[in-house]
Amino acid sequence: MVSVVGVDNLIVVETADAVMIVAKDAADDVKKVVEQLSAQGRSESQTHRKVYRPWGSYEGVDRGHRFQVKRIVVNPGGTLSLQMHYNRAEHWIVVSGTAHVLNGDKTILLSENQSTYIPLGTPHRLENPGKVPLEMIEVQSGTYLGEDDIVRLQDNYGRVQSS
Repeated sequence: MVSVVGVDNLIVVETADAVMIVAKDAADDVKKVVEQLSAQGRSESQTHRKVYRPWGSYEGVDRGHRFQVKRIVVNPGGTLSLQMHYNRAEHWIVVSGTAHVLNGDKTILLSENQSTYIPLGTPHRLENPGKVPLEMIEVQSGTYLGEDDIVRLQDNYGRVQSS
């Protein structure tokens, strides 16, 4: 919630990522804020906390040294890439829905309150075979947690990396 009282000529924008308050006559200077965020290497200048993908969405929940927590929602029938990571392992916990998981050479079906561990370097894939959204928590741990550590081996959306 954002509240302002006794002020005039302000623009107030509140999102899950940030709150911005600017005088109406300075609205053209907002681009300077974005430039400053970029110069400081802040992720807010490049991406939102909630990121939409063809299969659903993910949202950053927490981040620290060598770990990151995401809330992942996979639409009914949605399938993530068959992928692996060189620098991180992942722990997946199903909050609601059903997850069909390929973890190395094992295929498992997970339901609410069940989890699995994806070791570093292991090919894996997540699918929602159900009729309701699959909601899960992903805990990543490792030396590097950037999205460019995803090595896509197969993808339904044409995003496989070329060798």
